[in-house]
Amino acid sequence: MLLKTDINIIKTITIVSLGYFFSGSVHAEAIDCSAPSHSLQKVCSSAFSKQRDHLDNLYLTALLVTDAPARIIKDTQLMWVQRLKQCKSIDCYKQQIDLRADDLNIFMSLNQSLTQHYLKFEDGHFAQQQVHMKIHQLSKDRIKIEGIAYRNPNNRTDTQSLAFLAYTTPEQKTEITDNEHDCKYQFNYSKAILAVKTAQKGCERFAGIYRLYD
Repeated sequence: MLLKTDINIIKTITIVSLGYFFSGSVHAEAIDCSAPSHSLQKVCSSAFSKQRDHLDNLYLTALLVTDAPARIIKDTQLMWVQRLKQCKSIDCYKQQIDLRADDLNIFMSLNQSLTQHYLKFEDGHFAQQQVHMKIHQLSKDRIKIEGIAYRNPNNRTDTQSLAFLAYTTPEQKTEITDNEHDCKYQFNYSKAILAVKTAQKGCERFAGIYRLYD
């Protein structure tokens, strides 16, 4: 069995090796500035070139070394760009870039092999009110469920998102209480779909249909 230090060493070697191998042939763009829409012109300007380069490197590295499904990184990136397009100020752009860098670092640094990622969908597309749900198998008898519902990125920092947090067991993972807002939900699992329902008013933000990434 590999120790945590061994895994970290392997990841470090992989980053260096793959970064060297792909440096001349692969370039992953976190933001497509080839033909930027009006809403991305500011962040695609030379004033943000260093931030874009840094984010490009994080994005590529995350795709190469994470043990999460690559598609969850790509799709959360698309969702993030949708939020970025809503920005109306330079500060908003800077804050969103910093937040996405933090997300990518989490994908790279934390063990994702025991985490299931779900994104909320409506009519075959990302839900207009974006939600990312994660179910962590902490141990044989312990499960942690956390989620984030994204709101307008131009809001104050403390009102840009809503958090979801619950702890449960494998035997009780269908009846879930969100500790953040004392909301009760019913989680119905199928092979690739998670259906979340609630009868409580004010708790609807996390209700809906989620797609599993595996």
